[in-house]
Amino acid sequence: MHYLITGHTGFKGAWLALMLTQRGHTVSGLALDPAPGSLYERVRLSTLLRRDLRVDIRDARATLQAIVALEPEVVLHLAAQPLVRESYRDPRATYETNTLGTLNVLMAVEATSSVQAQVIITTDKVYRNVNQIWGYRESDPLGGVDPYSASKAAADLITQSWMRTSGSGVPTAIARAGNVIGGGDVCADRLMVDLIAAFSSGQSVHIRNPGSVRPWQHVLDCLHGYLELTDSLLRGESSGEAFNFGPDTDSFVQVGAVAAAVASLWGEDSVVEVDAGPHVHEAALLALDSRKAELLLGWRSRISFQEALAWTVAWEKEIRTGGDGRAVSLAQISQFMSRGVRRRV
Repeated sequence: MHYLITGHTGFKGAWLALMLTQRGHTVSGLALDPAPGSLYERVRLSTLLRRDLRVDIRDARATLQAIVALEPEVVLHLAAQPLVRESYRDPRATYETNTLGTLNVLMAVEATSSVQAQVIITTDKVYRNVNQIWGYRESDPLGGVDPYSASKAAADLITQSWMRTSGSGVPTAIARAGNVIGGGDVCADRLMVDLIAAFSSGQSVHIRNPGSVRPWQHVLDCLHGYLELTDSLLRGESSGEAFNFGPDTDSFVQVGAVAAAVASLWGEDSVVEVDAGPHVHEAALLALDSRKAELLLGWRSRISFQEALAWTVAWEKEIRTGGDGRAVSLAQISQFMSRGVRRRV
């Protein structure tokens, strides 16, 4: 089928495009320019795409014209301003991209007769976070303190309203996931990116909020969930629903422990130090309950926490010793797809 990914020049989007092309699908992309040294560049993604467009989803007319002209059969909307700290620096751009941008995509898809399914990607941070120790379920209330979380919660609510009132007839669902890691991420203010950058250059790394707990998940596990949801929509199921895609509880690990584990894997006298701050507000604990996806979609994580770290470090080390980005990435995708579902412990 012909898939359109918005945000394909980003970290998740580039991995997703590779997964789809390896499955034999045709893929087009609509996004802003990639960051220097991005996965998009390292895997030469543009050579694998039918169309590779630069469109700002805040521009309603350009978004409409692009999607109608592309005539995709499936739309996966990942384009977003994805960073909490950046949302404090530029809240207007964050709100415009994540809320109005999502609405522009929904309206463009409604006007595109070829689309048979669409998945809108939000985040685990859409939930009104009260630092509970159990995972948030899809029925829990939404909210957001920082501009990023609030903007994504708004995008989620816009999509929920759209699914119930638009009458477009396009099967639509929402996917919510949390922190993902994997080779090729270059986005600033992300823990793994900062760790790898420091360790590869022989510098110490300064981490903030070492006691914060996050559900660490390999990017391929997360994206596999998106594709399972897409397949469900194409079968005539799951439309109008939201689904969480999070790792098992053994992947709920403190930031400080993650930094120490990556330092050990990287070796070469890697040093981790704590930056005392002050820092802007970020959630101290956030976890998802993914049993709905397990029960209705048959999805479960395939990569453990320790393996997710090891795969990420292995990818980065291989690239830094001359490995080909596309070959290394496709090898990991093949290894992932050959795995069965992990059993719950």
